[in-house]
This record gives sequence, C-alpha cells and structure tokens, in this order.
Amino acid sequence: MPDSRTHTAIFSSPDAVYHADRCEPLRAAARRGEVRLEAMARGGYPGRRLPAGVLREVRSVGFWDAPRNQSWGLDWHRNEGIELTYLAVGRVPFALDNKSCVLEPGDLTIARPWQRHRVGNPDVTASRLHWLILDVGVRRPDQPWRWPSWLLCPKTELARLTARLRHNERPVWRADAEIGRCFAKLGEAVARGTGATNLTRVQIYINELVIALAELLERKNPRLDESLSTTQRTVRMFLNELPQRVTEPWTLDAMAAQCGLGRSYFSHYCKQITNMSPIGYLTRCRVEAAARMLAERPGMSITEVAFACGFQSSQYFATVFRAQTGRSPRETRERGQKG
Repeated sequence: MPDSRTHTAIFSSPDAVYHADRCEPLRAAARRGEVRLEAMARGGYPGRRLPAGVLREVRSVGFWDAPRNQSWGLDWHRNEGIELTYLAVGRVPFALDNKSCVLEPGDLTIARPWQRHRVGNPDVTASRLHWLILDVGVRRPDQPWRWPSWLLCPKTELARLTARLRHNERPVWRADAEIGRCFAKLGEAVARGTGATNLTRVQIYINELVIALAELLERKNPRLDESLSTTQRTVRMFLNELPQRVTEPWTLDAMAAQCGLGRSYFSHYCKQITNMSPIGYLTRCRVEAAARMLAERPGMSITEVAFACGFQSSQYFATVFRAQTGRSPRETRERGQKG
C-alpha cells in the first residue's frame, strides 16, 4: 500500500528501486467501478485527503471490497510507515521479503518501512482487505520509534509493543476477534468521510486497534532478536542494496548519511562486513556491474557502460577494471561473446 516526514519516500533493494506505493492499479480499478475503494490518506496514497494537522501520522487508512477476481495486484513496494493489513473476506496471495503465502480470512500482516511486500501474484482475488499505515518516524531498523502523541496507550505498553515489532519480523499473524472488530469499525468510519466528528471516531478506533495489537502480541509472546534493530544490520542492508545503485554519485559522506552515521563509524561497519573500505566496496560493485553489462549488452559502447556504472571517465574505468579483473573491458566483452 501506500514519506518520511522530511524525506522523499524512495526505497532500494538488491533487485529494484521502490517508490512509496501510490496504489495506481487499485486507483484504476476503482475508477472503472471494478472494486470499491474507501480510504483517507496523505501524500500520494489514494483516498479522501486528511486535513492538515489532524492525525498527522496516519498516511493511509481504509479498505477495498472486490466483489470478483481482479486483473490487478500491488507489485513489490515499501511504505513510509508501519503497515497493518487485515483480510476480512477472501483469499489473497501475499509476499514479504522472501516469504510468500496465501492470506486467509482473519489474517493480519505487519510490514515495516524497510520491508518490501506484494499483494497479489500477480492479481488479487475477490476480497475485502483493510489497512492502516502509521508513520512512527523510522525508515531504518536502528532508528528509535516515535508513536503519535494522540495514542492513549500507556508509554510502558507502547515500549513493549515497540520491542515486539522491532525485534520480531514475522509477517503474518492470526488476528483475534477484537482486531477484526477494530478494522471493521475503522472501515465504517472511513466510509463516512472526513468530518470533524468522524475523524474523532477514526482516532478512537486506531487507539483501540493499537491496544488490541499490543494485547495480541503479548499473548503470542514471540521470540525476540535484538540484532534486528542494530546499526550493523542497517549498514548491511545498505551494502546489500549498493550493487543495484551504482549509477548514483556516491561519496563516502553520502553513503554514511544513508545509514545515519558519520564517516568513521560507517567505514568501521563496512570494514567489518566486507573487509573493504566503503569506496573500495563501491568500486568493486561498479566493476562487477560493468562486467555483466559488457557481456549482456553488446549494443552499448564501453564508454556508455562506464558511465552507466557510475564511472566518470572511460580511461579511469579501463584502469580500474583491469586492476580488479586482470582484463581490459574490451577483452571481457570479446570473451563473453565467444562464450
């Protein structure tokens, strides 16, 4: 489904770059009358616009009701907040990171901002799916969570809930009846519109949902892994993404900033993980990308390959490429063509 409060919502992974989801297939289906869409939203998410200053952390809340199988799904994406979805009716394919399943009625999913996920495979079936996307101020696993001030849940309970959400990333849970009732009431309120009294209802029902979620996870008592929220994990995730972002004009400062670190700390973690300096690792990623491109794209000139992989000149590219591979770019291309 469907920005950081201060940053453009663009996310990357080893195989693609993801913009915060605008739910375009769902929008189009709703315009065609194929699905009922009821939502309140901010930013690029579909639905009635939430007033400025009201429920600021709510990015999107609503539901779809598809009376028949659809010819669309929501492709891989990430969101600007934690997303809870609840399947009330139907069976829907769902995947998060490397885990895939078919959601059954009563299933609850939890996706954090750094987790890519998909609804449909590739299409969705007849279903009624509810969601809430709540911005808790994080984009990386190591950042501290900031819950909305209008939540009434005691701070101690929010701290326990935060720990269970940070240190356990199980994607699908069996919801209880209370969570189902909370989403049903939220759906009814969303359908009524953005009047002041109704927005108060929405606030109350979100409070009830958060409390119900905290109680559910308290009962389930999942095994927690504190390594999921470490700075090292954040750096590792960034380094895993870097091979697909070699065209960007990276500097040491820019890479460190992506992880919320200074140059020294970032370099320390990079050395721990890769046994290389950040610039050395970036250069290796660029050379490996260039080698693949030389083999797979014979129509591109060597200079075009160099620029496409982030090198600033073909001469420097040729020097670095030979130093790392033992062959010139031209020799690599010729060998690939013979193979």
